[in-house]
Amino acid sequence: MEQNTKLLDIHACPLCAGDNFIHFLNTKDFFFTQEDFSLYKCADCNFVFTNPVPTSISKYYETPDYLSHNTNGKGALAWLYYLLREINIKRKYQLVTKYCKQGNILDIGCGTGELLNFFKKNNWLALGVEPNLTAREFAANKYLIDVFEENKLDEFDHGTLDVISMWHVLEHVPDLHRRLSKVSKLLKDDGTIFIAVPNIDSPDSKKYKKYWSALDVPRHLYHFTPATFEHLISKHQLKLVHAEPMKFDSYYVSMLSEKYLKNRLYFLSASYYGYLSNLKAKRNNNYSSMIFVVKKD
Repeated sequence: MEQNTKLLDIHACPLCAGDNFIHFLNTKDFFFTQEDFSLYKCADCNFVFTNPVPTSISKYYETPDYLSHNTNGKGALAWLYYLLREINIKRKYQLVTKYCKQGNILDIGCGTGELLNFFKKNNWLALGVEPNLTAREFAANKYLIDVFEENKLDEFDHGTLDVISMWHVLEHVPDLHRRLSKVSKLLKDDGTIFIAVPNIDSPDSKKYKKYWSALDVPRHLYHFTPATFEHLISKHQLKLVHAEPMKFDSYYVSMLSEKYLKNRLYFLSASYYGYLSNLKAKRNNNYSSMIFVVKKD
């Protein structure tokens, strides 16, 4: 599909505000529109970001294949996505409750609300923020959870939340510093933030390069490494206390990447390369996706 969206050039690094960029790679929106995009790396802080970016991003989410907003996906990939989601819900709950046995949780980018429903069933006060209207209404109607539009973040009382989570959300947020400043203010002094993001320094990213499905341009505006993530949170008086791998993500990401490469045996290849990625990542805790546990400094 020919590029038909107005694009905005980024002139200052979204992390450090530097203006010295190095071209990183060219890729495309393999998932949906097939439009071409570029990634650049800041020469000062090594942060990788999509540049230029669409002035309006909403159309890039308007597909039933975007499964975090959809409960009726079909096919092998959708089946795998929903299976891994159920497994990850329990793993996320176990991780969160290591730091807070019970309380309130705000899940930003909660999608259709399955994670919050699990917390609700376990006697947590579960609140959500979700920009997508369809997903927001599904979560509210099916699970009877309070799910708000993003502007609600400006109305929550400061210092009142035990847990704030953003699972594969931060890479989508237009203003990183505004978002982190906001969640830091909402968090109790002894509260905990859980942030999951893809890791562009992972073995599967290096294998698939421009076909790595977790690039997901232009929906993903930023492409983190553990080092650039830690640099970012340090600017908001936040500290990293633990980095947890999401080992299943390497298989799902590899499967999509193999499909982008038009490999008919994508399931078999992805099983092998997902396993290989995790094996290599074990050496330095550098997995396809990482959960970062963050507290106030």
